Amino acid sequence: MSLSIGIVGLPNVGKSTLFNALTKKSVLAANYPFATIDPSVGIVAVPDDRLEKLNTFSASAKKIPAAIEFVDIAGLVKGASEGEGLGNQFLANIRETDAIAQVVRIFDDESIIHVSNRIDPLSDIETINLELILADLQTTEKRLANVARDAKRGDKNAVIEEGLLKRLVEFLKAGQLARHLQITDQEIPFLQQLHLLTTKPILYVLNKKAGGKNLDELPDDPRWVTLNAFFKKNTSSFVIVDAGIEEELKELADEEKVTFRTELGAVDDGVNSLIRASYDMLGLITFFTTGPDETRAWTILRGATAPEAGTAIHTDFKEKFIRAEVIHWDELLAVGSYAAARDRGLLRTEGKEYIVCDGDVIEFKI
Repeated sequence: MSLSIGIVGLPNVGKSTLFNALTKKSVLAANYPFATIDPSVGIVAVPDDRLEKLNTFSASAKKIPAAIEFVDIAGLVKGASEGEGLGNQFLANIRETDAIAQVVRIFDDESIIHVSNRIDPLSDIETINLELILADLQTTEKRLANVARDAKRGDKNAVIEEGLLKRLVEFLKAGQLARHLQITDQEIPFLQQLHLLTTKPILYVLNKKAGGKNLDELPDDPRWVTLNAFFKKNTSSFVIVDAGIEEELKELADEEKVTFRTELGAVDDGVNSLIRASYDMLGLITFFTTGPDETRAWTILRGATAPEAGTAIHTDFKEKFIRAEVIHWDELLAVGSYAAARDRGLLRTEGKEYIVCDGDVIEFKI
């Protein structure tokens, strides 16, 4: 399945630098606002040791990881929802993604311009979120005006939608993200068809700088305290990265990266954590197919049945599904072969109702 995550943030917080580190693809990353005009897209492999081990186990000719599409979107500024900067274009680019990775600068460095001329991560987050909220408010109010006539005529669906829209307008006006609004099952389709920006899950990417003054290393700094309080209050997910170092080291082998990070005082890059967290944020899991020809990681939604999971391989698998032979990846490796797994009863035959688990190795029978 195709998955897309938009990298957003204020100008000069490290979005394009992070994108370069993620994708090993050079895009313009300059020290001035609006260095990125058109969104750049990169396909990023989801790091997964299980895939490596299964590939070795099967001595496969080919190895194919799960992947996520990252979109580098130009910096938003205050007033973007009213067209400031390149606001309308940027917001449209975000609307096309499945989730948002919001890059937030948490380092002080006078040599790198900040659009607000101060480092205040929570203020940056509030600026971005407010622009997303205001854009959604425009969308919601426009739809409410259109549906009001049908609601007055007593159209059942219009009445349900109007009730949702009225609550949503007030919720957005209060500065809340639409994804936090409590809605009924009946209202879900109406909310989905709005394609609101603030219904998308957000992962906050805190960008630090090796050797610099980083707020995560200053636990008593009021800016760090208020930022953490925001995350806890909103149960928000975040990762800490050093985009600058990883962009510099992107062409090196993994072993060399570890050595250079240590020399630069960076213990962990955070980039792999970002990729995995983005994958998890979308409610996704991985199952595997493995054999001499190919070992492959397949992406599906958590809770998918075996026939639904099969559509990741081919759409015909859902209709033609008969059964699936399933074993968890670590059980397969532990016993050493499919024959041994079958002898020990670890290789199970599952039917149409089976809910696929993360890490399952599956052979579909159609």
